[in-house]
Amino acid sequence: MEDERYIDCSATKTTICRIMSEPLYLDHAATTPLLPAAREAMAAGFALWANPSSPHRLGRAARAALETARERVVAALGWTGELVFTSGASEAIGMALGRSVQPLAAVSSVEHEAVLRLAVDTPRLAVDGCGLVTVPQALPAGLVAVQQVNNETGVIQSLDAIAATVRSAGGLLLADCAQSAGKLALPDADLIAISAHKFGGPIGSGALLVRDWAMLRPSGGQERGYRPGTENLPGAMAMAAALEAGQDWLVEAARLRALLESALRESGGTVIAEDAPRLATIGAYRMPGVSAAAQLIRFDGMGIAVSAGSACSSGSLRTSHVLAAMGIEDRAAAEVVRVSIGRETSEGDILRFIAAWREIAGCGRAAA
Repeated sequence: MEDERYIDCSATKTTICRIMSEPLYLDHAATTPLLPAAREAMAAGFALWANPSSPHRLGRAARAALETARERVVAALGWTGELVFTSGASEAIGMALGRSVQPLAAVSSVEHEAVLRLAVDTPRLAVDGCGLVTVPQALPAGLVAVQQVNNETGVIQSLDAIAATVRSAGGLLLADCAQSAGKLALPDADLIAISAHKFGGPIGSGALLVRDWAMLRPSGGQERGYRPGTENLPGAMAMAAALEAGQDWLVEAARLRALLESALRESGGTVIAEDAPRLATIGAYRMPGVSAAAQLIRFDGMGIAVSAGSACSSGSLRTSHVLAAMGIEDRAAAEVVRVSIGRETSEGDILRFIAAWREIAGCGRAAA
């Protein structure tokens, strides 16, 4: 028999919410489960235990496996340049910003904190109400950072057009593709950061893609002199396997999100940036009258995992800088949660979330 518990879900105690014992995970933009193929690849990597930089036979075998993984990642992404393995997108971004041959000239106002914390005094590129970057016709020469997909709203930037403007000014384009790699074709950028755990690979693995080594100052050490430290062979092999798993599931993800958004609109919810091109797996939704903090508590009590904005900042009480840049007032922004879909998400999962949303929204209306 299904284990059920009950709690009051409104200040007026007029409604009772059922808490399901089976968890429902809808926070795949924060991190998504390791794919079976990636797990198997990691196990194979651990079986090749040796430092890829060691000159002995075991080290050479590890090096060969590492270079094969590099080739597989590059092929799966359709990339024609170079690749440096890193511990994730944050390290890749820090490497690009700190070691680009061109100084940082501008970043979009909706970038991830991994960019903004390193660009405190850098000019910001504004976005419109849909979260799309507006690039001025004249840009200072230098490195410009614009993400391909926003981690809070799923908005997809027109990076090929932005790249043309940046290059006409003699600059370079850095694209944060943590949310889009393995889901969309890579943009026409000069430097690209990716993170394996966003597409079914392991936590602690990522890469910086470099169009030409001349764009990046070396640091010495391993990874062809661009990243010191022993290479993470199991992580690289698992990342390659995860990328090779394919994108067929995204068609179903788009259908499920359309189902979700139709129901939320009918229930009084607001879809953030609904008129912008958005990645099928990410959606941001406002529940008028109920704070995001209250929503997270109630969803969590019902066994449902969602988030408020980026996982890197959702533990704070700050208003989302992304929603603020889009011109959404603080009160409305404070009522927005993010729902992100993964390979394993089913229609039943979405229907369960819709029922929970309606329950919580009803509690909010009753309390008001």
